[in-house]
Amino acid sequence: QVQLVESGGGLVQAGGSLRLSCTASINFMSIYDMSWYRQAPGNQRELVALSTSDGRTTYADSVNGRFTISRDNAKKTVYLQMNSLKPEDTAVYYCQSLRPTLRIVAWGQGIQVTVSS
Repeated sequence: QVQLVESGGGLVQAGGSLRLSCTASINFMSIYDMSWYRQAPGNQRELVALSTSDGRTTYADSVNGRFTISRDNAKKTVYLQMNSLKPEDTAVYYCQSLRPTLRIVAWGQGIQVTVSS
C-alpha cells in the first residue's frame, strides 16, 4: 500500500514562495504519475500540477507560470515550488500517486497552505 507524506506548508504573505514536498513509500516511483491537488473551503478538489511517468508536466491555468512540479525518483519525492503566491492559493494541498497501468491511486493526508493579503 502506497503511503504519501506531504511537508512544507504554512503561512506566507502574498507574493511569497513555498515549496511543498511529498515523500512516497514507492519502490519504483518512476513508473507512477505524481500530482498535486488542492481544495479550498467550499470548493471541489482540483488538479494543480501533474508529472507523468513519461516526463510530461501539466498545470492548472490558475497556477501556470507561478508553480513548478518536479520529482526526484531516487529520493521518492515530488515537489511543488510555489512562487508569487496569492490569497486565492489558500487551500489544503494533497499529493497523489497514480500507477497508470493498474489505475491504482493513493492520496496523502493533505497540508495547509495559507496566503495572507
